[in-house]
Order: sequence, then structure tokens, then C-alpha cells
Amino acid sequence: MQETRLDITRIRAARRVIDPIFLDTPLYRCEALEPGLGCTVSIKLETANPVRSFKGRGTEVVASLLADNGSRDVVCASAGNLGQALAWSGRGRGLDVTVVASRFATVAKLDRIRALGARLELVDGDHEMARERAAAIARHDGIRLVEDSLDIETCEGAATIGLELVDTVPSFDAVLIALGGGALATGVGHVVKSLAPEVEVICVQPLGAPAMTHSWRGRRVVTTDSTDTIADGVAGRRPIPAVLDDLLLVADDAVLVQEASIIAGMRMLLGHAGLVVEPSAALGIAAILEDRARFADRHVVTIVCGSNVDVDAYHHWVGGAPRTP
Repeated sequence: MQETRLDITRIRAARRVIDPIFLDTPLYRCEALEPGLGCTVSIKLETANPVRSFKGRGTEVVASLLADNGSRDVVCASAGNLGQALAWSGRGRGLDVTVVASRFATVAKLDRIRALGARLELVDGDHEMARERAAAIARHDGIRLVEDSLDIETCEGAATIGLELVDTVPSFDAVLIALGGGALATGVGHVVKSLAPEVEVICVQPLGAPAMTHSWRGRRVVTTDSTDTIADGVAGRRPIPAVLDDLLLVADDAVLVQEASIIAGMRMLLGHAGLVVEPSAALGIAAILEDRARFADRHVVTIVCGSNVDVDAYHHWVGGAPRTP
């Protein structure tokens, strides 16, 4: 495999600085899902931790380095999950954390960021506007800006999931990874392609937020003017060139799924796995629902990446009339 920005030695070292509470998350075959999907399905449950998403792996690496360097102030933009994770990791290491988010972000995520002790600044726009504001704060105050997916620590923290996957027995045929900014996809993809190259790495993004998928397919950065998806955790419009370069080296495919399929996936994870998940976490199931023939008789791992969801919105999506993809 050609070289990405990621390094297996650093990824292995990351396991030594990440709080064990984020490591070795449950991985299990969920037989109850299989009749409806037509394939063997294993779940990697990244919601079983204090911030209920995989983001804590990366922020633990970031916060550890900042604390070692004597830095105290840090700022990030977040749709909600990164902000919670950085607030959690920063609190444990005495860092002063500022999170910039859209005021239209999921309320439950914003409330949790505040509860974890971070300063929260809201902008009247989407996540891309929050990224611009966070960068401006970092420049003005001379503090560290954490840029999800661009900062290699966020990717290599997420990549520790890949180490846990490739160490499993029995092996699997494909891994389905939610695609937003790219930290999870490039991190896990790098490890899988380095250590288990026969496994297919498939990234999944909503049809209403397709920028990174279009970029991967076109092999150049493609931006969009807006997004229209309930999967707020992956609703970016401006891919980062360096992250796309990594993704081009590790992803075998990138697919887009419809909103109805995401909702159907959330329902399946609740009804057959007992899991309440946010829309981004159901992207893998949505991909199988939309192309059962592709995955028939294969062993597929899907990473359930987050469960920070607004309760009212969740009931609206999952409790409404069933939608078939």
C-alpha cells in the first residue's frame, strides 16, 4: 500500500495514552439482524464509553500531547461528538477547552459539552462556519486548534479501532465505515489495508451530504453549497485535501445512501440489537439494505460510531410509519 499520513507504530503507541475506557469496545456477531440483511453481521460498538462515540480515542491522543507540552488552551469546531470528547479528555488533563458549534446542532450534544466543562460558542450557520470561527479564535488567542480529520492524532486515535478489528477471529470480508470528515474512515482503513488487505473497506455517506464521496470518486476535492440529512455527524461540505489523499489510498469504495434507509437502519438496530443510535451510526446498515446482493453470504462488520441523539427527534424518526428503502 502507498504511504498515507498515518503510521502503524504511532497507532499502536496511541493505545498506551488513550484511557482504557475507550479501548476494546464490544465486537460481536448480531444474528438477529442477519435474516433482514442476508449476510453475517458483526457490530463494533463505539458507543459504550462516557462520550458515547468513537471520538474519545482521538481526543485522548490530542489532550495527552498538549498536557505533555504544557499547553492549556485548545479550541475545536464540532457537530457535537468531537466537542464532547475533547471536553472530556481536556477536563481530565486540566485543559481549557473551547468548542464552536452551530446553534442548530443536536441540543443533547450541546448540553453535554457544557456539562463537561467546556466553553461553548454557537454560530448562526452550519459546521463549516463553525470551523471558520474556531480557526479565527485560535489565530486571535494564539492557542491550539484541533481540526478533526486534518490533525493526524484524530485519525490515529480512531485507527486503534482497526487494530481491534484485525485481531479478531474469525476474520471478516468487509468493514462499513461512516464517512464524514474522514478521521474514522482513513484511520480504520489504513490499519485494515496494512494488516488485512483482503478485507474490503467501504465508506458510507448520506446522499444529502455527499461531498467526500464525490471527492473520492472524482479523485479531487468537490465541495457542496449545502447539506440535507438527519445524519448531522457526517454533514460536511468542504473536504480537506490531505484527508482525501489518505482516503484515496485506503478506501475500496464510497457509497451514498438515502435518508429512508438510514431511518430503517436505526429501526433495525433498535428492534434487533437493542441499540439506540444516532443516524450516522446506522449508515452501515443502510448500505446493506440498499444493496443486499453485494453483501449476500459475506461477513460484514459495521462500526456503530455514536449514540448522541435528540430523544424527540429519535422518536419522530424511529417511531413513525416504517419506510422501506
